[in-house]
Amino acid sequence: MAINLQKGQKIDIGLSKITVGLGWDPNEGTGYDFDLDASAFMINSSRLIPEEEYFVFYGNTDSPDQALHHTGDDPTGGNSADGDDESIQVDLSKVDPQIQEILFVVTIHEAISRKQNYGQVRNSYIRIVDDSNGQEVAKYELGEDFSIETGVEFGRLYKREGKWKFEASGIGYREDLSFFLSKYFKGQIIK
Repeated sequence: MAINLQKGQKIDIGLSKITVGLGWDPNEGTGYDFDLDASAFMINSSRLIPEEEYFVFYGNTDSPDQALHHTGDDPTGGNSADGDDESIQVDLSKVDPQIQEILFVVTIHEAISRKQNYGQVRNSYIRIVDDSNGQEVAKYELGEDFSIETGVEFGRLYKREGKWKFEASGIGYREDLSFFLSKYFKGQIIK
């Protein structure tokens, strides 16, 4: 049975192959299509992405260690038939030893020019699925905590004493993807 997580709650993963599914439902009638983008930031002990390839998103679908695979962008922003709007497959046994944390962030593409924010999005969640049997292990539903935010850290995997854990973060920002890139990477990302 899946664990329903609350904001800030942490759990042991205890698995090596998982899928991180992310979902949301944009409200109708907001003018433009919503294009929400899921990204993963693979962070080292200095709280930085060691190289740009450790930033996994629709334009770089695989990490260099082959631990993460982004299954692709859903540019429509509409409701997905199978539940998850975007997903990232993770093999924790392959994660480069220098990586201590993997942040899962969802940003609204062109949020400022389209006048869009998380106040126009409902049913946002992040979930962990056991790839060996397809069963949901844990799910964090973000609720209605966000209004003016345009980027949200949904959750993070982190390593403590050699074991991977998951935290339901739910931290919102009035920022776009470039904010997260400048926070966690000190080079220039070539898109």
